[in-house]
Amino acid sequence: MGRFASTASLYEHLRPPYPGEFFRSVAQKLGLSRQSSLIDLGTGPGLLALGFAPYAGRVVGVDPEPAMLDAARRAAASAGHALTLIEGKTETLAADMGSFDVVTIGRALHWMDREPTLARLDGLVAPGGAIAVCASFSATDGSNPWLEGYNEIRRRWSPAKLWEEAGRGTRTHRDLPAFFRGSAFAPTELVKVETSHMISVQDLTQRVLTYSSSSPEALGDNVEAALRDVESHLTSFGRDGAIAETIVSTAEIIKRQVI
Repeated sequence: MGRFASTASLYEHLRPPYPGEFFRSVAQKLGLSRQSSLIDLGTGPGLLALGFAPYAGRVVGVDPEPAMLDAARRAAASAGHALTLIEGKTETLAADMGSFDVVTIGRALHWMDREPTLARLDGLVAPGGAIAVCASFSATDGSNPWLEGYNEIRRRWSPAKLWEEAGRGTRTHRDLPAFFRGSAFAPTELVKVETSHMISVQDLTQRVLTYSSSSPEALGDNVEAALRDVESHLTSFGRDGAIAETIVSTAEIIKRQVI
């Protein structure tokens, strides 16, 4: 079973969502049209692929986890969008699959082997195309007063090795210039959209299970105990069973360097 197999059924509904305004803003910035092609690497349940589907013509999603691709397939059918879904890793994608106007990567870059990924991106990005490295997360500026304790409980229940891996992933996402250093690409612009919504205490508690460091597989027999701990913490911040969450959605635009 893959690392995210036990999270697939929850991931698409419980992770911090990308709002419609985010997709509109990024699509406009990238000049997407119905003539554009887009490939989403590490697509998971297809959050980015489906979000950008109304703005592009051909949309492809790639992921190594069959359970995630099944979730993406169901979501695409429900939304009425045509997605081409490929099981596999970025590093080993067939060389003859062509190039794309936009390559999107969400919460997956840190799982990819850097050197072969950079080499493959060189062929995937069409002339004049771009990479958009995207993220959506709970704001850490104090607008989510429940967040620090929430993350501390996650850390306490997560196996140390997996928590360290999660930390490395966050650092990779925050230091994209280092990831792309020495390659044909460099970050050029940041698109940032901040939104707020209400989420139930139950859903925010269950969100813990969508992270690799605190997935059902990682927690094992401690799932119920960990969830009780999280719910107890969140209850003091909720009103009528719901909590306000401020979400920051970002897209770092990466373009080929002009030599």
